[in-house]
Amino acid sequence: MSKVELYAAIRRDARTGMSNRALQTKHGVGFRTVQKALASAWPEPRKKLPQRTSKIDPYKNVIDQMLRADLDAPRKQRHTTKRIFDRLVSEHHAVGVSYQMVRAYVAQRRSEIWTESGRGPSKAFVPQSHRPGAEAEVDFGEVTIRLADREPAGVGPLPGGPHPQAWRPAGSHRLGAGARRGQVHPRPR
Repeated sequence: MSKVELYAAIRRDARTGMSNRALQTKHGVGFRTVQKALASAWPEPRKKLPQRTSKIDPYKNVIDQMLRADLDAPRKQRHTTKRIFDRLVSEHHAVGVSYQMVRAYVAQRRSEIWTESGRGPSKAFVPQSHRPGAEAEVDFGEVTIRLADREPAGVGPLPGGPHPQAWRPAGSHRLGAGARRGQVHPRPR
């Protein structure tokens, strides 16, 4: 049961004349919860917890500097996660930082730094364009189309794709026949 439903149930039972103590017992809640439910139909929003600090936080700038230095280094000379971890322990006396923490942070930041520098894969959208009549997309199934208060039904290819056209069941053989002769829709999908 959600908190909203609980508040609604408490308010509903309170309207019937139940005492505060009876409401607490029936719904398994405390005095304050019953008071809040009677005061407002909507529960208070959850409090946001402050973001937890991590033992790797003081070393994030150092790791970022190592990863930025790797941008210009040859492939074989770039820092591995193990090498970054070893340097943190030996050069910066990182106590309490585990390899798993470093691995997770490096996995996230390496791609971000490469993208920020313009060398990584960018998120791109390539629009597709389909010219009418250049290709056909066909599904097989049953369709019912109302034409002039008639309901012809048929089973056969159903033209689809970005440019659908009106279709009559009796004319569906034309799509297949035209494609076999090479006259219509040279690239069916």
